[in-house]
Amino acid sequence: MATATVRVDQISSSASRGNARGHELVMDRPEAKGGTNAGMMGGEAMLNGLGGCFMSNLLAAAKARNIKMSNARAEIEGDMSDAPSRFSAIRMTVSAECDPPEELGKLVTIAERGCISANTLRAAVELSIKVV
Repeated sequence: MATATVRVDQISSSASRGNARGHELVMDRPEAKGGTNAGMMGGEAMLNGLGGCFMSNLLAAAKARNIKMSNARAEIEGDMSDAPSRFSAIRMTVSAECDPPEELGKLVTIAERGCISANTLRAAVELSIKVV
């Protein structure tokens, strides 16, 4: 079984730097929450990771089928709940210029099924993905 590994190191009193395969992401809290706003908060990074995972699968699905795609965008919203702090629902809307245009829905379905992040989160939170 394959394993993904990420290392996260403290870089200031409120910020950290994640590293995966030499790629870095700085995470911090906004100033209003005692941080220095040097990067995304962890929850935002998680939503960003979901979007990046989905987008990677979407672009790969289009490429594998020789379908031209441009201006692809995934917008992700997470509804926050307290006690404990968490996302209670996550919604993603997907748009893209696709040639032929009728293939976009199929490509979104393929990407959703192949996305490790979506498959993991779906078991824990209400997750919806739609084409717009």
